[in-house]
Amino acid sequence: MLRRLYDWVMRLSASAHAPWALFAIAFAESSFFPVPPDTLLAPMVLSRPERAWRYAAICTAASVVGGILGYAIGYSLEPVGRWLLAMSGHAGSDVAIRSILAKWGMGVVLILGLLPVPFKLVTITCGLARLPLWELIAASCITRSARFFGVTWLIKRFGPALLPVIERRLALAAGALVAVVVLLLLGLRLLPSG
Repeated sequence: MLRRLYDWVMRLSASAHAPWALFAIAFAESSFFPVPPDTLLAPMVLSRPERAWRYAAICTAASVVGGILGYAIGYSLEPVGRWLLAMSGHAGSDVAIRSILAKWGMGVVLILGLLPVPFKLVTITCGLARLPLWELIAASCITRSARFFGVTWLIKRFGPALLPVIERRLALAAGALVAVVVLLLLGLRLLPSG
């Protein structure tokens, strides 16, 4: 199954619809969807390296615009925002982030926007916490640009050499990625709430 999913993503990344799919995934991940756009950005950069920076810009713009929707959900539709967080396994995690937001403000967005955590967790919580929208937009522009342009640079620089290794050891690569994400999520849960 993992091989079929990998092959499907690689085919999509080389198709004419790839930029639209990337925009949709980046937009959705910032507001309600749990899949990170890097899963499509990386193979797109590998398939069309001459368009890499364009893809990073699409991903960044979609993430920022999707973040505004996530903020609106948290700000105006609090029950829906809490339900989305609960459905993705983050029920109650907004309390810790709200506490950190109260202390550090948009600095939290700058840090969390770089990490492989669902950005919707950040945007919805910013709405729930009533962080000024301009702060979320400014921090999102900075942090999402840094993340997606950084990922793009890494893929352009090291990706072609790593692709054959990843393809040979697909299960191991997927397992390592899941382990890193789980460790980061556990680290976030262990952050002091006060």
